[in-house]
Amino acid sequence: MRYPFFYPTARWLAARFPRLLVLDWESFSKEDERELERLLIAVLPPSEAVWLREVAPTPREALRVLSGGARPRRTDAAALLDAVAAASGGDFQRESAHDRAAPFYQLLPGRAVPSRTRACAPGSTPVFRAVAPARARPDLAAELKRPPRSIRDIRGRAARELVTLAREAMVTRSRDLDCFSYADWRDVRRIELEDGLELVAFGSLPDRRLLLSTAYGLLTLRNGVPVGYTQLDGYFSTTLVHFNTFETYRGADAAWVFARTLATARALFGSEAFAIEPYQLGQGNDEALGSGAWWFYAKLGFRPKDPATRRLARREAARAAANPAYRSSRETLAALARRHLYWEPLGTPALVPPHAAAARAAAELLAARSGGIDAARVAVAAEVRELLHVGPGTSFNQEERLWLERWAPILLALPRFRAWSASERRSLVPLLRAKAGRRESLLPHLARAHPRFAAALRELARDPRPA
Repeated sequence: MRYPFFYPTARWLAARFPRLLVLDWESFSKEDERELERLLIAVLPPSEAVWLREVAPTPREALRVLSGGARPRRTDAAALLDAVAAASGGDFQRESAHDRAAPFYQLLPGRAVPSRTRACAPGSTPVFRAVAPARARPDLAAELKRPPRSIRDIRGRAARELVTLAREAMVTRSRDLDCFSYADWRDVRRIELEDGLELVAFGSLPDRRLLLSTAYGLLTLRNGVPVGYTQLDGYFSTTLVHFNTFETYRGADAAWVFARTLATARALFGSEAFAIEPYQLGQGNDEALGSGAWWFYAKLGFRPKDPATRRLARREAARAAANPAYRSSRETLAALARRHLYWEPLGTPALVPPHAAAARAAAELLAARSGGIDAARVAVAAEVRELLHVGPGTSFNQEERLWLERWAPILLALPRFRAWSASERRSLVPLLRAKAGRRESLLPHLARAHPRFAAALRELARDPRPA
């Protein structure tokens, strides 16, 4: 298996298979090696970095020395990852430095390495089919009304085994998903649907959650075998769906699995509207362009709101109606994929979380404070704590304090936030606790009930200042 694994996955593999994860030098270009050299200079202590700058060994030579020379104590991949892990700064900075260099790894064969052949969730009961998989497009609205048969909490060792299964399913297909890499084994649920279909939902570790929306990774199982994955981002009454069926299993009933995934999103978050983001449709995603992903969702009832995209879609639909053999060109699919697709079956408008606008507003508010960023964060958190009427006697755990600090500048940047009533501000505290809590899926339910939060975030996102 050869792939430029992201930092958490590479470290996880190195910990499990310390002698089998190596650097895939055949895949490195000259520019890749220069990026790797920059990474080594950045993460090594000054006493060792000066050797790289002055003697200028190749990265391969440098890592041979760092591995133990003629009698290596560890692989070159382990030496690199150990150097990154020991570097100064926080986990986010180390991860960013590693992934910017994007080193190529190879996981060598071995008896216990991840395997597609052996992959199966424990406790699955096989369901035998009497007929071929249905190829007709499902009725999404009808499927949305049918909740899953059961949703079970999975705890302890069984939860950890399912996290491992999800990560291995991605490794064996040269993929990565943050919701699996940073899965919180305390929030794992096994969701039974029909016909041998199950979804395993994984919450994320509190410090790795999205700024405003609630992200869950779902591993798709058929008779216990991993056949795909999904990320669901819940935001008020909307869920953004990032759906993927592994290539081996495409062309059968993927549309029905997608429909049942929407019903699962409704069960988890109470969703009433759905959206597909541009990357999922093909923006910067060759796989989605090659599979015609835009039309997969459009034929199920998803529609663009952007006028230019709607006109282009009508033109392409007319051409297909006139000539059944017609297919949209790659260039046309890329143009269609520039904007979101939406499905609003209950008339509730779909909302896209304004992560970038909120992050910018927070950065500007902190930068305007005196005393430096760190002091500004402390002062802003204290101010918001007072506005939320959270007194010194109120107990916040570590995760809740983390999210109070992250949300505080966003809340202060909301239009007229200080003019909210004391009750309206105080009622944000349960949202904050849900954002930091063991079960983040509670957040969309609580956020919908707040009288002003959604409108304030929409107004913040309409900030007319240029990016």
